[in-house]
Amino acid sequence: MLKENLKNVQDNIAEACMKVKRNPEEVTLVAVSKTKPLSDIEELMTYGVTEYGENKVQELCDKFENVSKPVHWHLIGHLQTNKVKYIVDKACLIHSVDSVHLAREIEKQAEKKNVVANILIQVNIAHEETKFGIDEKNIYDILDEIKSFKHIKVKGLMTIAPFVENPEENRDYFRKMHQLLLDIKSKNIDNIDMSILSMGMTNDYMVAIEEGATMVRVGTGIFGERNYNI
Repeated sequence: MLKENLKNVQDNIAEACMKVKRNPEEVTLVAVSKTKPLSDIEELMTYGVTEYGENKVQELCDKFENVSKPVHWHLIGHLQTNKVKYIVDKACLIHSVDSVHLAREIEKQAEKKNVVANILIQVNIAHEETKFGIDEKNIYDILDEIKSFKHIKVKGLMTIAPFVENPEENRDYFRKMHQLLLDIKSKNIDNIDMSILSMGMTNDYMVAIEEGATMVRVGTGIFGERNYNI
């Protein structure tokens, strides 16, 4: 099942890229493995998948310690400051930085472990009360603060679009995110790299790619439905 699902997602990524004349190699697929057993990850590794996304720090740490060979772990869920110390040297990319307060803690813990943490700024582009992320109007204030940090590298932006039946409903949000990324990039802010735009999940990743996503986070489309009771 995993092999067929993966092939389907990869074909969809290629199709979306072809539609807008993009190279599929510009898009990184993060397999969202939250709640899924390590055996699923081990199987996907044999098909060449190296990027895995986890929502919870504990689960990422457990899998990090037990996987048979190194892969890239992405922390895509909300990160509490008291959990930063466990993750800062294990996640290749922290997608969910949504405050200067959190960035300061990442800087502090990264300095202690003598690493540089790659992060994305999470933007709540749809202004949903139930979602984390900053308002896009405040992004320059946050970037201005973070740019001087020595142990953090801002690599781009992330958003979680609304869950909708029709992915076209999210196209405008994805378009706004891409424009925001381009606007920031044009300002050439020191220590701020806008090479990654992480947006799009199982139900809408093709539209996200058409609007400029360079990283998509697909879980159910690869692993199947999740059982949250385990």
